[in-house]
Amino acid sequence: MADTDTLTIRRPDDWHLHLRDGAMLAAVLPFTAEVFARAIVMPNLTPPVVTAVDAAAYRGRIRDALGPGSAFEPLMTAYLTDGTDPGEISRGHADGVFTAAKLYPAGATTNSDNGVTDIANISGVLARMEEIGMPLLVHGEVTDPAVDIFDREKVFIDRVLIPTLERFPALKVVFEHITTAEGVAFVRQANANVGATITPHHLVINRNALFAGGMRPHMFCLPVAKRERHRLALRAAATSGDASFFLGTDSAPHPVSAKETDCGCAGIFNAPSALEVYAQVFDEEGALERLEAFASLNGPAFYGLPVNETTVTLTRGERRNDARLSVGNEEILPFDTGKPVGWRIAS
Repeated sequence: MADTDTLTIRRPDDWHLHLRDGAMLAAVLPFTAEVFARAIVMPNLTPPVVTAVDAAAYRGRIRDALGPGSAFEPLMTAYLTDGTDPGEISRGHADGVFTAAKLYPAGATTNSDNGVTDIANISGVLARMEEIGMPLLVHGEVTDPAVDIFDREKVFIDRVLIPTLERFPALKVVFEHITTAEGVAFVRQANANVGATITPHHLVINRNALFAGGMRPHMFCLPVAKRERHRLALRAAATSGDASFFLGTDSAPHPVSAKETDCGCAGIFNAPSALEVYAQVFDEEGALERLEAFASLNGPAFYGLPVNETTVTLTRGERRNDARLSVGNEEILPFDTGKPVGWRIAS
């Protein structure tokens, strides 16, 4: 419930999250585990999480990093390759290891070189996933060098997503981190088996943020931020109450040294402030009463999971900027929206 100064919602889930591994996992995990009850954990490690054994081992490392007493639940995903065995995917799903499988077009984003080179190569996997009701999580960009980087999502819809859903009409698909008005329109017009996640950063920055006074590597992510009209379309979708859209931060930490270089990595580490930024957006759009559905209800409904029983309370008040996070000899820079965030997590 909400009044002028506080907002209490069921504890949210993050349906798209990068935790990395090792020391970085241990450093970034608490920011998510303290706020979110569950998270879909991305499998693009090095080497990637391709088998149920890989996923179970990674889940074990996450649980070890959480320590005793944490109720946070990591939901594991399979990294699809041209050679993925449909039987491996269905067995991992039946055993409760794989919640979903992730399609990375080869070369589309961080650690995606082992991804799928042609969607036709995983037809058997998609048929099996359709049969068992297992969600396919899609990084929705083509990698054709002839396609402008700002058009890759739109072209992916036309070349890949529409034909795939024509072949597999009952396949459950999450169009991850949508960034365009065309992505919003596609999801709105699709059947109930298609959903989409929207990140906090794509709700508050457009592509100008990459070039504000010079090159801004910490605003570089993939899919890249688009024109202002696309940002406004995303805000309208997220705050609309449409159950097809739900929270997925795509929080993706990288060392500062890997961002501030001649070929910087794509990714924004927004986990420390994600829920507060979403609250700010919903407040600005006059839709605070719809935040709970976006953050805590729509995702579980799509995945067929129960909603969380515990709650989170936010309070109105300017939020302090986050300090750099030290990981060994490296630092990670948390997302800074560039303007005050007027909500804080109270409990």
